[in-house]
Amino acid sequence: MVRFILFFCCTIFFSSCSFNKLFLAPYKIPADAKYAKLPRKNGDTTKVYFNGEAHQPVFTKNGNDTIQTGYTIESVVFTSKSGNQLNGWFIKPKNGIVENTIIHFHGNAGNLLYQYAAMVPLVNKGFQIFMFDYSGFGFSEGKATRKNVLMDAHSALDYIKTREEVKGTKLVIYGQSLGGHLSAVVAKDRQTEIDALVIEGAFSSHHDVATYFVRRLVLIGSIARVVVRDGYSAKRSIKDYKKPLLVIHSTVDETVPFYMGKRIYKKAKSSTVKEFYQIDKCHICGPIYFTDEIAEKIRKLLQ
Repeated sequence: MVRFILFFCCTIFFSSCSFNKLFLAPYKIPADAKYAKLPRKNGDTTKVYFNGEAHQPVFTKNGNDTIQTGYTIESVVFTSKSGNQLNGWFIKPKNGIVENTIIHFHGNAGNLLYQYAAMVPLVNKGFQIFMFDYSGFGFSEGKATRKNVLMDAHSALDYIKTREEVKGTKLVIYGQSLGGHLSAVVAKDRQTEIDALVIEGAFSSHHDVATYFVRRLVLIGSIARVVVRDGYSAKRSIKDYKKPLLVIHSTVDETVPFYMGKRIYKKAKSSTVKEFYQIDKCHICGPIYFTDEIAEKIRKLLQ
């Protein structure tokens, strides 16, 4: 009886709806929102105003002075294969010739307001970066589901390839956390259209991370493998990816265990130009603390 109840509870917990909620924690912004506030550690507040149908952001200090940066942000709206209108930011350095474009797949929580700062250090190193919110995140329409997230990622790649600023540049997919898992799947299917892949702080499969979470709840990990439908999988897809690869993972990652990053790396073809970069800071904090190293490693992948 105890086993039956345990199995029943896990089945409910890891049903399709519950599983989406477990992995996808979007911060939705109302379509008619005019501004948002971002608190800062120093006591100041960054107040972001949104203008026009594309929700163009204007960053201000305490709602007054516009914050000056070395880059520009162009907010765009594009249509996903999911049928939803998605919001994306194309962030470009103001100075210098851009040779490399990064399309970024972000993690499972927040939205562009909270995710963009993680990649700005690489913009300051000369990369132009396209970031976007999956369905149900930020200003993007629809529901946040694993199915929609995958379609959204493919659609974002379709969109960015139409931009004139991208033509003639090297194109890199950079995925973090859930986006890192997703990036391996998309890169495998679209590898003729990209030049390199960077995976940071990613889980190796839905099964693996479900088992990890269940064990942390002091339950039986094998049950998660039975009731969770894996669908697409990074460790399975990476076997068929043949372009240059950089896997980044922190030994002190408290969100996704270090061994999962190693697992993805080991599954990649040995003939692929690949590197594992071990760091020792927080979950998906690589570009913030190791900007120079990561920028140089990406450029080496593209040579």
